[in-house]
Amino acid sequence: MKTKKPVLQYYPLGEGVTAFSSTRQGGYSEGRYGEFNINRYCGDSEEAIERNREALCQLLDIEDCRLLMPHQVHLAEIAVVDREMMSLSAEERQQRLDGIDALMTNEAGVCIGVSTADCIPVLLYDPIRRASCAIHAGWRGTVQRIAEKAVGRMTETYGTNPKDIIAQIGPGIHLESFEVGEEVYEAFEKARFPMEQISKRYEKWHIDLPECNRLQLVAAGIPEAQIAVSPVCTFQQSDTFFSARRLSIHSGRIFTGILLQESESDT
Repeated sequence: MKTKKPVLQYYPLGEGVTAFSSTRQGGYSEGRYGEFNINRYCGDSEEAIERNREALCQLLDIEDCRLLMPHQVHLAEIAVVDREMMSLSAEERQQRLDGIDALMTNEAGVCIGVSTADCIPVLLYDPIRRASCAIHAGWRGTVQRIAEKAVGRMTETYGTNPKDIIAQIGPGIHLESFEVGEEVYEAFEKARFPMEQISKRYEKWHIDLPECNRLQLVAAGIPEAQIAVSPVCTFQQSDTFFSARRLSIHSGRIFTGILLQESESDT
């Protein structure tokens, strides 16, 4: 069988860093998981996932043990990936990543990432401290201000100055497609989001999740000019990117990752 190569959408976050989101193309999964999916928690076959991971690791030039994705639960827990965590067995490491919705690291040669299919992925890169973060922000995590908390955690952990961070908000569901119930609208209102800015009423309320997360990054001190927002709405472009609302939850997931490339001083 012909070897397949994942089709990635890359983001220009700076020299010495590879940042990307996977598309549905270039993998071995089938049906609503087709073609490229590496999420083990959505019902895809283990064989396809392993082949897809192998293809991605080959493209990134890393070993499989250095491709990390947490088991996300729509909360706001953040894990720091350091040398101690990387020294654990694969099973122990995955236990540490259970119930986690954001990863951060300053370890070169380790690709951290999150899995989404309408939720909002956010990547942060500090070129001064050489540190990175990958965030999964569904509506629940967004209400809990996980993106803002992640910036604060990078400051605590690495001494990051928010003014140095380059941020990318990846593909996710946009305002026009994200219809919500009154309880979701009220959750954002109670959390004191500027409702006139992040919501719109059609027949029902709609919430602008990318804007909610952009506002958090600005509030955390990242200059607006250093925050890029993907124009991709996953619901509208489900032929290229996975959308759980369009395809059902039993479908593949986008992987949005960031890899600090190794330099001679790291090896």
